[in-house]
Amino acid sequence: MKKTTVVALLACATTLSACYSSGPRPLPAVSQAPTVEGNWMDQNGLVSTFSAGRLETRTTDGSNKVMATGTYMMEGANLVQITLYSNLKQTTTKAACALVTPTQLNCTSDTGAQFSLNRQV
Repeated sequence: MKKTTVVALLACATTLSACYSSGPRPLPAVSQAPTVEGNWMDQNGLVSTFSAGRLETRTTDGSNKVMATGTYMMEGANLVQITLYSNLKQTTTKAACALVTPTQLNCTSDTGAQFSLNRQV
């Protein structure tokens, strides 16, 4: 009976020693989801600022006039839904946008108009 107990203890010790680590293992790198946070410029020279689900579009002519305000929401890894209220036209427009690169956002409005925004660094 003693021989069986010794063999069992050795087996347990071997198993436990296999679990021993010399220290904490580094965690695998976590890739960050793409984001649209920041400033984006359209082909007309207007700058749209995306921040915490809110959107504001301003002129760059020195007056810094707010042209539109709205909201945005990420819909998947690279898709963004935008709802924008134009202060000039006093209309609301929705657009679906694709983050095609970290610096380019291609959009199609609910009326079919297409436009692109380029990230400002």
